[in-house]
Amino acid sequence: QVQLVESGGGLVQAGGSLRLSCAASGRTVSRAAMGWFRQVPGKEREFVAAISMSGSSTYYADSVKGRFTISRDNAKNTVYLQMNSLKPEDAAVYYCAAKGSVSYNRVYESQGLYDYWGQGTQVTVSS
Repeated sequence: QVQLVESGGGLVQAGGSLRLSCAASGRTVSRAAMGWFRQVPGKEREFVAAISMSGSSTYYADSVKGRFTISRDNAKNTVYLQMNSLKPEDAAVYYCAAKGSVSYNRVYESQGLYDYWGQGTQVTVSS
């Protein structure tokens, strides 16, 4: 089993930055592909960013491309989401997810493919 705990959310003004962290415990996620998703009340959870097991491949939703950066530190068993130039529409609960049994350089966009999820961290962006 893998436990994922997100942190780093909070309130930020539009144009500001936040860095979310996702710390894994229970098992290493160094051999897992990782993803970030977000959800606002009344809407479906949506894909934000993904990173391959190797860390060499990343993929972003069009809405965050150029503003968000996903990265991982396997030595710390942690994945990050650096969010810059935040907009009010980025406000949501952000979730990280892990997928085992992956190809080395592949990224995964579909949330149905992920095996483990964190509890989420709230990001609020004031205009």
